[in-house]
Amino acid sequence: MVIGHGSVDMSTQRHATTPMLEVIDLQSRHGRIQALKGASLAVRAGQLVALVGANGAGKTTLMRALSGVQPVHGGQILFEGRDITRATAGARVRAGIVQVPEGRRVFGPMSVEDNLRLGAFTRSRREEEEGLERAYALFPRLKDRRRQLAGTLSGGEQQMLAIARALMARPRLLLLDEPSMGLSPLLVDQTFETIQRLAKDGMTIFLVEQNAFVALSIADHGYVLEGGRTVLDGPGRALLEDDRVKEAYLGV
Repeated sequence: MVIGHGSVDMSTQRHATTPMLEVIDLQSRHGRIQALKGASLAVRAGQLVALVGANGAGKTTLMRALSGVQPVHGGQILFEGRDITRATAGARVRAGIVQVPEGRRVFGPMSVEDNLRLGAFTRSRREEEEGLERAYALFPRLKDRRRQLAGTLSGGEQQMLAIARALMARPRLLLLDEPSMGLSPLLVDQTFETIQRLAKDGMTIFLVEQNAFVALSIADHGYVLEGGRTVLDGPGRALLEDDRVKEAYLGV
């Protein structure tokens, strides 16, 4: 099940045949360090796709490259068939690619509601108000704390806020970078329940996550990144049964 461009098993996909996102042999450097050496993957509309790998595998570099904040030195990124490899981060947001960054990164001195409104900077006033209604319906706790400074929220509440803020931009593709980082087991469960609910509602999600078991358990399709290259792919639950994945990431 070693992959390269074009080798994704189409028979396992239950969504559109043309990928919403396609990454082809992507390469990227941090100075002299080659962080990505040939990452290839595809995400189809309506899918929840997970990328797992050890620390240093290149997961966050790949996510940053998709968002447009990490230089790409080779390969291509296609979004709905259009080459966006050199597109700016702002252009990608306007196209519908929105990231929830690693570590949440809420604006601590600002209120919860002001954080949410910042997420709608590309939307109309009407869409902003509609977005607030949806955010508070999804996360009632945020509504209760809407006047509270974001920096005073718990870690789990800040993760709720980071996801809700991203949803304010009405993403076509939601990028989630290590959403379980720094959370207690209970809050990890709650966070992934939210992610599953979004996926069930039709949101297209690309999830980068170190917790391979949880990520692959809920993913329609999964990829394994090692040394800057995608080395395995398949249905999420099938990867959980792969001996190489068990040994490397599940401690089995």
